[in-house]
Amino acid sequence: MQHERNLKENVRMPFDEIIYCNIGNPQQLNQKPITFFRQVLALMDYPDLVDMPKAKKLFPQDAIDRARMFFSNIPGGTGAYSESQGIRLVREHVAEYISKRDSLVASAEDIFLTDGVSQGVNMCMNVLIRNEKDGILIPIPQYPLYTATISLNGGRAVGYFLKEEGGWSMDLGELGRAYQEAKNQGTNIRAMVVINPGNPTGQCLTESNIREVVRFCEQNNLVILADEVYQTPIYGDTPFTSFRKVVTEMESSVELVSFHSVSKGMIGECGRRGGYMELRNIDTVVREQIYKLVSIGLCSNIAGQMMVDLMVKPPQEGEPSFALYQEEMNSLQDSLTRRAHKLSTALNSMDNISCNAIEGALYAFPKIDIPYKAVQAAKDSGMTPDTFYCVELLDATGICVVPGSGFRQKKGSFHFRTTFLPSEEKMDIVIEKLRKFNKTFDTIYR
Repeated sequence: MQHERNLKENVRMPFDEIIYCNIGNPQQLNQKPITFFRQVLALMDYPDLVDMPKAKKLFPQDAIDRARMFFSNIPGGTGAYSESQGIRLVREHVAEYISKRDSLVASAEDIFLTDGVSQGVNMCMNVLIRNEKDGILIPIPQYPLYTATISLNGGRAVGYFLKEEGGWSMDLGELGRAYQEAKNQGTNIRAMVVINPGNPTGQCLTESNIREVVRFCEQNNLVILADEVYQTPIYGDTPFTSFRKVVTEMESSVELVSFHSVSKGMIGECGRRGGYMELRNIDTVVREQIYKLVSIGLCSNIAGQMMVDLMVKPPQEGEPSFALYQEEMNSLQDSLTRRAHKLSTALNSMDNISCNAIEGALYAFPKIDIPYKAVQAAKDSGMTPDTFYCVELLDATGICVVPGSGFRQKKGSFHFRTTFLPSEEKMDIVIEKLRKFNKTFDTIYR
């Protein structure tokens, strides 16, 4: 914030802008919204527009038809409450989307529409955590939402380390270690969080790895909380496989809650706060408790619910908006893929940095070899070494990234998380600035 103020007040700085690579907020960094989605929302927020003579000149017919379909299913439009579980029509469309994705039938009755994934996660933690002895297994590095919601609900976060040398995979031996150590300390492990594709690590779990995790949770009677908000786009050779698909094909009785959102990936509508969770093998009594929690807030926001509908049921071939929709999505997929590969290649070309392949999500989580003198300088400044590195990077270049200590990491290792959301032209600038800074930093402190 201070740097932003300085730039606005024309204070001389070694850079002329802050480049925010610290958070997955695509549209803040000028990722364009999908045209059809915004057209439908515009019509929904101004209902009279649908019947105006000029409407057909301003909007394609399928956008007008979708708005009318919403009006017929949402009495009162965007300004009214829906049923607490979410608009029935939208839940049916979500179930159709999941059925098509996994080639397995899904039901609207299992879908809860939420204000982003955060609300769904918090409700699940509320139901799972009974007292301070209840624990939830979470991946390390982790997305801070999980430690925060576990703490808020009075439970214990039990970390299991992802295997960096194995492409940030989940290691059964490590899962067993974390589980047993926590049990020995009097913790009742209730569930396991998995993030696939990974945040902050950008990996995509293989189907065989997912099967191992499902078996582990079966054996230890653990609920699986599958955070799958980054299921598109994928940049590598490992395809996205949902935990729901694997659990169903294994005929497993493991309890599973899966989450998805409009905030990330190809859609990038963070401010809409739209998401859903799907329950699988969840007891009726637990479902009833979740419904009560949803009902406290009456319903999730209607614009977010509609954005979920647009995400899972976009324009289809033969419809007026299909060609533009395909063009926008393909262009974005190709651009993100180029940026992901360019960033990981550049990071691995720097002497004291190594980075696993970016297979999904919007992040790289490179490991940095911080010289001893820099470690001491960080200690003298009251910072962790990776925080010191990131602050120095910001001060010298205006590039804002997040130190790995904010996500937790193995003792003695240092990382930072960066997005690759700036435009391709801007990413070239980010990479070159980072390269120069990293070399200077190493020269000064080595």
